[in-house]
Amino acid sequence: MQRKSLRRITDNAIVAAIYFVLTILLSAFSYGDIQFRIAEMLLFLIFFRRDFIVGLALGTIVANAFSPLIPWDMLFGTLATLIVGGLISITPKMWPAIIYATVINGLIIGAELYFILGFPFWLSTLSVALGELVVMLIGYLVFLSLRKNEYFTNIIMAQRM
Repeated sequence: MQRKSLRRITDNAIVAAIYFVLTILLSAFSYGDIQFRIAEMLLFLIFFRRDFIVGLALGTIVANAFSPLIPWDMLFGTLATLIVGGLISITPKMWPAIIYATVINGLIIGAELYFILGFPFWLSTLSVALGELVVMLIGYLVFLSLRKNEYFTNIIMAQRM
């Protein structure tokens, strides 16, 4: 039992670190009103193992500590991740994650940009949503392929496929 808990903690730390590194390495595309945050693809991990929501939330909050909009990005970006992650965790199919992430991130981050920077609400919402849609579509194709790979599902200890 204790070994399994340690493994879950370690796995989530790795997911958080990967999210952080991808966001920072690609920071030119990760922040602002036009963003293609490649790390968002990792949201699909929650479909395979619900507890990965912890690692993704931690990765989001740490990555957003480097945002030009701290502390707001830390708060609202993490909130968006938690909402999307919660929805993915209860959804029986993988594809709705695309819709959840696109709509929720578009609305929450679009509102953040509107209230904090005074950007036009609908333009910001659509811009963020478009970037999220592109990233999530690519992520869907990647994880659709990975779910067929027994090595991948074993290494992440997938609970569903």
